[in-house]
Amino acid sequence: MVHNETHLPDGFRVTELGPLPEAWRVVRLGEVARVRYGKAKPRTNGTVPVVGSGGIYAWTARPLVNFPTLIIGRKGTAGQVWLAEGPCWPSDTTFYLEWKRLVDVRFLHGYFSLNPLSGEHAKTTLPSLQRPDLEKYPIPLPPLPEQRAIAHVLRTVQRAKEATERVIAALRELKKSLMRHLFTYGPVPVDAADQVALQDTPIGPIPAHWSVVRLGEVANIGNGATPRRTNPSYWDNGTIPWLTSAKVHEVIIRQADEYVTERALRECHLPLVPKGSIVVAITGQGKTLGNAALVTFDTTINQHLAYATIRREDIVPEFVLGYLRYRYQDLRRTSRAGGSTKGALTCGFLKRYFLPLPPLDEQREIARILQALDRKIEAEENRKRALEALFKSLLQHLMTARVRVKNLEAHTSEGESRL
Repeated sequence: MVHNETHLPDGFRVTELGPLPEAWRVVRLGEVARVRYGKAKPRTNGTVPVVGSGGIYAWTARPLVNFPTLIIGRKGTAGQVWLAEGPCWPSDTTFYLEWKRLVDVRFLHGYFSLNPLSGEHAKTTLPSLQRPDLEKYPIPLPPLPEQRAIAHVLRTVQRAKEATERVIAALRELKKSLMRHLFTYGPVPVDAADQVALQDTPIGPIPAHWSVVRLGEVANIGNGATPRRTNPSYWDNGTIPWLTSAKVHEVIIRQADEYVTERALRECHLPLVPKGSIVVAITGQGKTLGNAALVTFDTTINQHLAYATIRREDIVPEFVLGYLRYRYQDLRRTSRAGGSTKGALTCGFLKRYFLPLPPLDEQREIARILQALDRKIEAEENRKRALEALFKSLLQHLMTARVRVKNLEAHTSEGESRL
């Protein structure tokens, strides 16, 4: 790429890596590190991570490397770069870097994250990586204080994201425990659970004053269809929402991604599912099958979704949604029992599916508790996405010097590597 020097910011120059500050050098990786071959995994077990081209896959008793390093896949996931800040054992499908000069290893890891050696965002996908090519690979090298400052900023954001992930995981575990309590004892304090009289039912113990109904007794149930994609009159300028099973992961579906026309609705006999209905993924792979969500608008759905429209005023749809999500694993086990490799549920099965039926006020309280927790989880997931976007933006701007942090005081030497 040719860069016009007349438009460079003050203090920048053109390099083979693009415009960079005059204080930054462009060097070959072999100038700052010796590229070493990893070794076969020892037979002993321990606490030291064994890192292959795809990441950590085993643990051993003693390290091959005792200093912070980058481990680079040379076979398999060739070009993938892993940061090892503590003792580790790079496997024989990898290279690792032994430093010739003082650098911040986290800065270099950030650069390789932005400029991968191989794969989707690199110039090529490599079947294997050769040491001479790695040694000749050009990298930018700011002054060491600026390397540290860049790494410090990126690590701060990364740690915030990791902390948010731990909060999300804890909230999800809390929700599992809370659902088990609510659907067994009702909305009573945990320390009052032993005072609740229980009864045995086909769905397990529930409070004695609750009843059990089948979903088909209280809801209209059916499934949808997909209009032919080859017929533009079914899709072009469509105004009627149409959902796929991927939307169930949203829990509360607030908007559609695709729309169909009135003609599709009429000719393809699509059911119009009213707002407040529950949709359940009746086919699918991964975590989709058996999952449920609530729709907040009138919509149509594809054949991989079933709908349940509650027709009784004494039943809260959000309560039913919470119970179906609580029994997610049970729905998946049922689908596997049919012998399908992908798994499938049927509308007939959903019609026969048992539900607990508490008094209306208890349904509302259980739904309120679960919705409050879902909102907290959603807020944390939004925070995580914002931090991920911030990290990507900072990575791009810091590694290309569009944003400078050379004067930032980073009071840590973590990640430095010496000869």
